[in-house]
Amino acid sequence: MTKSRTRSTVIFQPSGRRGDADNGKTIIKVANELGVGIESLCGNTGTCGKCKVKIETGRFAKYGIESSLDNLSPPNKAEQKMLTKKQLQDGYRLACQAVITGDVAVFVPEESRLTQQVVRKKAGEISIDLNPAVKLYCVELKSATLEDTTADWERLQSELKKRFNLKNLCIDYQVIRNLQEIIRKGNWKITAWVWMDKEVIRVGPGVTEKAYGLAVDIGTTTVAAYLCNLNNGDVVATDSMMNPQVSYGEDVISRINYSMTNKNGLETMNQAIIRGINKLAGTTAAKAGIKRSSIVDMTVVGNTCMHHIFLNINPRYLSQSPFPPSLHSSLNIKARGLGLRLSPGSYIHILPVEAGFVGADNVGVLIAEEPYNQDDMVLIIDIGTNGELLMGNSKTIVSSSCATGPAFEGAEIKYGMRAAPGAIEKVKIDPETKEACFKVIGKDDWNTELDEAGACGICGSGIIDATAQLFTSGIIDRTGRFKTNLNTPRLRIADDGPEFVIAWSKESSINQDIVICQKDVRNLQLAKGAMYAGARLMMRHLQINRLDRVVLAGAFGSYIDKESAAVIGLFPDCAQDKISSSGNAAGDGARMALLNREKRLEADKKARDVKYLELTVEPDFEMVFTQAMWFPHMKDSFPHLEKLLPKTKK
Repeated sequence: MTKSRTRSTVIFQPSGRRGDADNGKTIIKVANELGVGIESLCGNTGTCGKCKVKIETGRFAKYGIESSLDNLSPPNKAEQKMLTKKQLQDGYRLACQAVITGDVAVFVPEESRLTQQVVRKKAGEISIDLNPAVKLYCVELKSATLEDTTADWERLQSELKKRFNLKNLCIDYQVIRNLQEIIRKGNWKITAWVWMDKEVIRVGPGVTEKAYGLAVDIGTTTVAAYLCNLNNGDVVATDSMMNPQVSYGEDVISRINYSMTNKNGLETMNQAIIRGINKLAGTTAAKAGIKRSSIVDMTVVGNTCMHHIFLNINPRYLSQSPFPPSLHSSLNIKARGLGLRLSPGSYIHILPVEAGFVGADNVGVLIAEEPYNQDDMVLIIDIGTNGELLMGNSKTIVSSSCATGPAFEGAEIKYGMRAAPGAIEKVKIDPETKEACFKVIGKDDWNTELDEAGACGICGSGIIDATAQLFTSGIIDRTGRFKTNLNTPRLRIADDGPEFVIAWSKESSINQDIVICQKDVRNLQLAKGAMYAGARLMMRHLQINRLDRVVLAGAFGSYIDKESAAVIGLFPDCAQDKISSSGNAAGDGARMALLNREKRLEADKKARDVKYLELTVEPDFEMVFTQAMWFPHMKDSFPHLEKLLPKTKK
């Protein structure tokens, strides 16, 4: 229901920026005010069509708004000329022409974004014995004669058994349809792609050694794809994108709600991710100089909600106690059955899930890091919109999930944004003068060394840095409250409370001071408190008092400052030289399962060996969580941080 006032709430996705705007402004005007870059080559005259955006309709409970096309001015002549009838029916508008009259949620397509989102999910270095699910076998068949009229499939089947001991093979229906033509095209020489020594899923004329597979990590916020050569294990191309489901909710609960409250909501999100993966398959294939149909195998990881939506399985029960997933075991499904455009006979292997909120991505981390083969007591944190933790060693392993919310992604932060050019990613504050300096994504130097810093917001790593610096510089206390008696112009009292200026307006590209406010600190405390509480309860369950190592997994974990993360209390005390980053370990696990089918069996077994700890049912969870919100903690000691923490009166 539209609010009866002169200002309306406008939400931009996938950047996550939102704010209140005066009715009567165009979408692009509000976007510029909020620092959301939308392409426009014609000076907002409506003649280039580059500012095309999509209006999302329906109830967005998280923001308390009802987004509707009726909350915009009717399409004008420029829009009717630049957009097709189908696009207008689907909710597309020109941002420079559509005037806001009520609450709207606006999705900015990738091609309309002035600056591309930076998705940091590079392929890590992994060592693994090659044993892919799909292998190539080249054979020469005896040609059919009047004396030997054996059918072509039985002839191929017999030769594969004779030469390679492949028994009881079957063949994909799509393959059998073209088998005769391909055999004769190759003059009775043929290459067969065989899946799991069970099924011929592709055939080609003559002799070839090309076999490619795609490992996909479906994150709540980002999706990454790694195209691999199955013959040598090399990553030949990578690509990534913002998860196209972001426009339907920033976190898993929002997307579950969207599937429950919108007609065809599940199908809409399912088709969005299928289209996204098809696009990544196409772009990686193009980079490698191959056809998309040359991709003969795929592995997929993702949290349980992403797993269910990808499979078009209703995720509603994941949000209802006792939070059961539809299934735990891994799945092998024909790509074409999901609408994925790869080699027609190819399979998709989806890794198993551990529990309702610990999914296949965590299993990917598990088989990549292999804590079950180590003596050290290790904590592995996969930091994201939904935080997942693994703790243990060769004796026992437990896992848990923390609803950290999107603060680490820059959402629910006043000037927060996801990692994109212009986002503040590193912050330093002088403890004496309280002066701040920062670095933005896309520029190597600190702002003090630049003529134009061009900051447009602050991303997750910058938020963690800034909060740690505010604490160690004595600007906020252990409870997270600002000390308002400090003599510095950067600390001021705004309408909604105290705030600290990280970047002055002259250092920004949005002509506004970029600040960290009291609410920002509180939101970070909620996120980091959830992570710490989870780790502390897991330690209690394992009856241990210290950790030997901490591994920060996930793309975000690779870019945050380890010292800053330790100072705010993201995890219990650990020696600084024992804190490491593992990159996108979930993606590494997906690649391992792609390149070695034994890893698939290992994943199924080890996922069942992990004991899931449901934190919310712990009788003292609230108390543990409350104590964990302090910096770095209300009661726990941190001997390894003694030199970094501000001195407190005893």
